[in-house]
Amino acid sequence: MALDGLVLHAIVHELQMYVGGRINKIHQPSDNDVVLQIRTQRQNVKLLLSANPTYPRVQTTEQVTMNPMDAPMFCMLLRKYCEGGVIEVVEQIGMERVIRLQIRHRDELGDISLKYIIVEIMGRHSNIILLDPVTGTILDGIHHVTPAISSYRVVMPGSTYVTPPEQDKQNPLEVDSASFFQALERTASSDEVSVSPSPIKPEQQLVAAFSGLSPLIAKEIVYRSMQGKTEVDTASLWQAFSEVMTAMREDRYEPVIVEQEPTGKLFFAMTPLTHIKGTSKSYATPSLCLEQFYGDKAERDTVKQRVSDLLKFLQNEVNKNVKKLEKLQDTIEDSKDADKYRILGELLTASLHTIKKGDKEVQAINYYDEDQAMITITLDPLLGPAENAQRYFKKYSKLKNSTVIVEEQIAQTHQEITYLTTLLQQLSVASLPDIEEIRDELMEQGYVRDRNKKQRKKKKKDKPALACYESSEGVPIYVGKNNTQNEYLTNRLASSMDTWLHTKDIPGSHVVIRGEFSDTTLLEAAQLAAYFSQAKNSSQVPVDYTTIKHVHKPNGSKPGFVIYVNQKTLYVTPEEEEIKQLKVTIK
Repeated sequence: MALDGLVLHAIVHELQMYVGGRINKIHQPSDNDVVLQIRTQRQNVKLLLSANPTYPRVQTTEQVTMNPMDAPMFCMLLRKYCEGGVIEVVEQIGMERVIRLQIRHRDELGDISLKYIIVEIMGRHSNIILLDPVTGTILDGIHHVTPAISSYRVVMPGSTYVTPPEQDKQNPLEVDSASFFQALERTASSDEVSVSPSPIKPEQQLVAAFSGLSPLIAKEIVYRSMQGKTEVDTASLWQAFSEVMTAMREDRYEPVIVEQEPTGKLFFAMTPLTHIKGTSKSYATPSLCLEQFYGDKAERDTVKQRVSDLLKFLQNEVNKNVKKLEKLQDTIEDSKDADKYRILGELLTASLHTIKKGDKEVQAINYYDEDQAMITITLDPLLGPAENAQRYFKKYSKLKNSTVIVEEQIAQTHQEITYLTTLLQQLSVASLPDIEEIRDELMEQGYVRDRNKKQRKKKKKDKPALACYESSEGVPIYVGKNNTQNEYLTNRLASSMDTWLHTKDIPGSHVVIRGEFSDTTLLEAAQLAAYFSQAKNSSQVPVDYTTIKHVHKPNGSKPGFVIYVNQKTLYVTPEEEEIKQLKVTIK
């Protein structure tokens, strides 16, 4: 669900409380997102500006982001011109999906200077642009637009800023009843409508006539206008339209997310969505609503793009090992018949005098059978009698000797499948920095080649960043989200008496509770262990827990693999809402 002009109107109103705030830090955690840390009213607030092609938005956020070690060029430019600056104005351009932040700062000479940060929320064309308002020159954009991409405007350093094309629609917050009816009449008689084979719907008229209205809000207005009626009339439509716009003008927002029944699809708006049947949840601010709606969708999508090659590789490796396991199991089944070949060899040895070279089979008495029944033994006509007997003895020896080797290979293959499955699980919950640690691990283990070995900087981090949750009692709970983090957490960071948790026989994260705690913290830690595991969407997930001193890594074992004793097991159902309530920092 894309943001419309009404949602941005609500966001801009919310952000007025941060006008006068100072920008302390600027980060660019991804190719599409910028986070401004603002000091205002004796608190630090993080403002997310996103030009994500699927989830573009502007909102305050509580999410913890990992930033690249080397800041991108656009981030460096923002720091140069905006870090330490004061936000003087936050405004929406008309009812369009464009927000402008006016930043006052001092330049290298100490003179006061103004800069604009313009956020354009336009789907896959979304952008964040740093502009010098005096010259109208673009200093840079998070996404460059060259003449080859657009003939209308260029977004490159040094080019003149051109506003997005106007849609020639009226501002819905500024219309009265007369202009409302005129706008609808104009839309109904427009060239595009006149050639349409079917009559234009009222909601389509609203979208075509007024800027900032999404089809969702237009449907809501039409639905409200039809209460107790069988068809739409313009008077009732104006009444419903005016009701919604008056609330927006007076800044009476009611942020909601509605889960449609039975599809489970989510919708959000700044006014109640009465036309959608389902469960509705209200939020105190527009940002809280967007935070809940988008969650980590944008990051998950970026992660999926970054790990698509790893996912394909790991899944192929799992499939290969499963097939290998099937063949090894067949070999074990065949080895169970080893004694049959020994018996056939002994029966042939006892009957050598009845066999001559060239025979294809021989009838012999089976002395190992209670009834002494006759048995037919197949021969190789190219071999002599004694050679045929030796052939069976060799097959017996080969099967007996291979059993031990095959059983070892089966155990190794099971470990390999477990390891690869664990990596797949880790990729499913990985953040962008986690991906690189998993990729490095696969290179170290020899699964993939380092194609950028010459270019790669040797910045081997001694201490990987760990997610540290704070329980409701204030006790720190550490979570490792890949094998690099798991090994550091369990083998180096944790003390011998800290409590270690892991899902029972299910791939998942290592979780450590540091210090003393009660049953409440233990249950919250178990929830984290279940949530960051392959059983994330299951109920009554078994979670083992024991002290660190009872957890050991066998010599030569795969990364992240441990054995443990003296464990107890409890059963929890991971609840995403409860997990999100826990405060988390990256340490």
